Amino acid sequence: MLCWGSWSLGQPGISTNLQGIVAEPQVCGFVSDSSVKEVACGGNHSMFLLEDGEVYTCGLNTKGQLGHEREGNRPEQIGALADQHIVHVACGESHSLALSDRGQLFSWGAGSDGQLGLMTTEDSVAVPRLIQKLNQQTILQVSCGNWHCLALAADGQFFTWGKNSHGQLGLGKEFPCQASPQRVRSLEGIPLAQVTAGGAHSFALSLSGAVFGWGMNNAGQLGLSDEEDRESPCHVKLLRMQKVVYISCGEEHTAVLTKSGGVFTFGAGSCGQLGHDSMNDEVNPRRVLELMGSEVTQIACGRQHTLAFVPSSGLIYAFGCGARGQLGTGHTCNVNCPSPVKGYWAAHSGQLSARADRFKYHIVKQIFSGGDQTFVLCSKYENCSPAVDFRTVNQAHYTSLINDETIAVWRQKLSEHNNASTINGVVQILSSAACWNGSFLEKKIDEHFKTSPKIPGIDLNSTRVLFEKLMSSQHSMILEQILNSFESCLIPQLSSSPPDVEAMRIYLILPEFPLLQDSKYYTTLTIPLAMAILRLDTNPSKVLDNWWSQVSPIYFMKLINLYKGAVVYLLRGRKTFLIPVLFNNYVTAALKLLEKLYKVNLKVKHVEYNTFYIPEISSLVDIQEDYLMWFLHQAGMDPVTLCSYPFIFDAQAKTKMLQTDAELQMQVAVNGASLQNVFMLLTLEPLLARSPFLVLHVRRNNLVGDALRELSIHSDVDLKKPLKVIFDGEEAVDVGGVTKEFFLLLLKELLNPIYGMFTYYQDSNLLWFSDTCFVEHNWFHLIGITCGLAIYNSTVVDIHFPLALYKKLLNVKPGLEDLQELSPTEGRSLQELLDYPGKDIEETFCLNFTICRESYGVIEQKKLIPGGDKVTVCKENRQEFVDAYVNYIFQTSVHEWYTAFSDGFLKVCGGKVLELFQPSELRAMMVGNSDYDWGELEETAIYKGDYSATHPTVKLFWETFHEFPLEKKKKFLLFLTGSDRIPIYGMASLQIIIQSTASGEEYLPVAHTCYNLLDLPKYSSKEILSARLTQALDNYEGFSLA
Repeated sequence: MLCWGSWSLGQPGISTNLQGIVAEPQVCGFVSDSSVKEVACGGNHSMFLLEDGEVYTCGLNTKGQLGHEREGNRPEQIGALADQHIVHVACGESHSLALSDRGQLFSWGAGSDGQLGLMTTEDSVAVPRLIQKLNQQTILQVSCGNWHCLALAADGQFFTWGKNSHGQLGLGKEFPCQASPQRVRSLEGIPLAQVTAGGAHSFALSLSGAVFGWGMNNAGQLGLSDEEDRESPCHVKLLRMQKVVYISCGEEHTAVLTKSGGVFTFGAGSCGQLGHDSMNDEVNPRRVLELMGSEVTQIACGRQHTLAFVPSSGLIYAFGCGARGQLGTGHTCNVNCPSPVKGYWAAHSGQLSARADRFKYHIVKQIFSGGDQTFVLCSKYENCSPAVDFRTVNQAHYTSLINDETIAVWRQKLSEHNNASTINGVVQILSSAACWNGSFLEKKIDEHFKTSPKIPGIDLNSTRVLFEKLMSSQHSMILEQILNSFESCLIPQLSSSPPDVEAMRIYLILPEFPLLQDSKYYTTLTIPLAMAILRLDTNPSKVLDNWWSQVSPIYFMKLINLYKGAVVYLLRGRKTFLIPVLFNNYVTAALKLLEKLYKVNLKVKHVEYNTFYIPEISSLVDIQEDYLMWFLHQAGMDPVTLCSYPFIFDAQAKTKMLQTDAELQMQVAVNGASLQNVFMLLTLEPLLARSPFLVLHVRRNNLVGDALRELSIHSDVDLKKPLKVIFDGEEAVDVGGVTKEFFLLLLKELLNPIYGMFTYYQDSNLLWFSDTCFVEHNWFHLIGITCGLAIYNSTVVDIHFPLALYKKLLNVKPGLEDLQELSPTEGRSLQELLDYPGKDIEETFCLNFTICRESYGVIEQKKLIPGGDKVTVCKENRQEFVDAYVNYIFQTSVHEWYTAFSDGFLKVCGGKVLELFQPSELRAMMVGNSDYDWGELEETAIYKGDYSATHPTVKLFWETFHEFPLEKKKKFLLFLTGSDRIPIYGMASLQIIIQSTASGEEYLPVAHTCYNLLDLPKYSSKEILSARLTQALDNYEGFSLA
């Protein structure tokens, strides 16, 4: 061991040397070098920890800091610690700490500021005493400032005690000192790698390189861009992405080491201790440029000097105050740039020249510094061992991790002695969010160092693997402990404002625990986790949303299914809840969590919106009653209603709500019913008995005119009644078929190209409002009412509008994706413009802010913005151009006609209920959907005449039909029902009818579209049936414009 610097009682271990200053490395040989493990330096005393766990001290003993009575420069063993195996030591100005291999902490020396943690402020304690307050903890790491101490426990809990004049305890400034260890709750949940103290400032470092500083900041030693003290830990944001792995503090300056071997310093620089070639203080972390070419693996700070070790050359560099020889350069002057320490140094892996005297050379193992002293553990060239690398994680000193090894150790411990203290030790770790948060770091390309509000830095796959392993029977004891820890400690104690993003990984980890999926634990684990997530403050809540946006769709789906399962479980068991309030709280928590996931999904589209549907709701809840309660809630009453979470309802349930709303609107309008009178709202029969239907009398030859007349004389309330249509001069009783025919004929007439009301886009087979049109507004109004009536009367109409129309009806702005649906060519061109990588957009595309539209054979140029013909499209404004183009197609050019249409539609379908729908659900209600189940079509078919399910012709028909390709099956639907889509209630609700006819087999099948009725002649063979049916389908023109 070598040492240099200043000692008030002479250099340790050399009895003849009484001079106080040693300016270059000298051998310090009080015990054999190989047995020293660690050195700690105080203001005027030094402490040596040997490999065998013995502790020696020397120096001044004015406050009993030596732990024995033999003051002087000769290190003496502390007898009081002889029966302990000490693994770590630390010194303050005049006090000392020693940590045993059992995680127990002993203190002695000056205690007037409470720095001994012994619950007293005795001026001095001469014999090491156990800090009782920490006895329940396994302490892993300690560090001393001048008059304060920091300790890190295995379960990630962090304790401070001693002087607090500058807030260096991180507990606020309400008290000048603390005589017993106190938990620093403001860092709870963060997996800490290191805690370290300066003169009156403190630092904590997380496993993923987040640096937190607090305490005295008179020279900027906290790196927070100012010189104000901090009384609680503050994140040093400028170091976040530097991959910091180790921190060392001087009295008023700080040095940090990064994973790549870079060194940053900040704080007091008056002696050059920052190494920036100046004597200035630095309030921001600044890289030591002189060391940039070298990879540093160790740093150490004394009171006003700094050391850095570079293993590739074997050299130690020193800078800062040299007045007391502490730089080891042979001089006693200050140095403001890194300078090599004097001596013969060699690299561990380096080659010495043949002529060199090998015995002179030292190979550094580890450097220690404190006060005005420096010690170096080193070996001779012949039998050297490699230097310690402060950058490699020494897991024994870090917040405990939960992995295969620890689980194996616990399993063995629990099986050997299943006593309270063993179980407590395990439970402490399992209940610690910090331990879980540090256990599954994404190590690939150091991803976890990038942890941020956008990146969780966690490998969820390894989480899943570990949990799956724990589910095996051999780990049942540990699984039981995990369950207890989660239920009683971890989840209830999750904070609403985590101190840092690293403390939030627990919210991604817990849903991977398989027992959350078990309904037995819904109310003790799953729902409490939802409540904890919903308690989060705004910013952490946004962070979790960001992280959910990054996870795999499989993980996201698992979360959705977890809480959907919880909702169904709660609704099924609602009668068993003795306390209704609890039930309401639980259901609300599960629903609100699903709502949070739903909002995330709107942005990132992990899954289809119908993934959130809970089909069981219809059978578990009276939807009509729930809707009424929701309606009342809008009016100020406050029950829990599922309608507040419309995304869980499938289209069928929403249709039920729409009908409930219609009845409600009628009741309210006719009776002026008080909203408070729920029972009144539920008795709709008397009203419907007076005038139960909306009856329209129309003539076939004047359908549009009659429809306009009839609908204009009816009130808005009447429009919400079930529709009956009477064609003039016809006797047919309308049981739905006539109504359907009315819709088909009316829409066919209104959509006739002769009127030019709509433009037909051939690429997409879709219609959109024409921007030049000469019919009356009330025609568009009529189409709107007709579409609304079709929805209310559960009639599918074959009208090919793009999703953009339904978005507009729900106040969602159409975007480029909607233009891509309506006009794929235009959409593609605009996408190409946005994606074009070159800078020569003006030359390549030659566009300005105009759009060309054809009107009756004449091409017109329309300006997209005022003066648009003079504005060229370039790289900077192309997004603006695309937005204006889309806006022109969907808003500006069709405003008049669309407004008339939407007024008509909303007259029938308006109101609060519309808020519950998705655009695609609204479309499905009007034009049906394409969830085909051809087997169900056959199962629900009805037969008339001579036919039954077993009749040979019927069998031939279904055989032939099921062999048709999809497009041909859809064509058959169009032929038979007037639409190739199916109603929102599914295939079963179509209920097609097949009846026999007397016609010969040379005749084609005939469809009565209004009744879903097929006249099917008795064909004798499959070939003839297939040929005739195909012919009928090919000849069918249909009602629709397309």
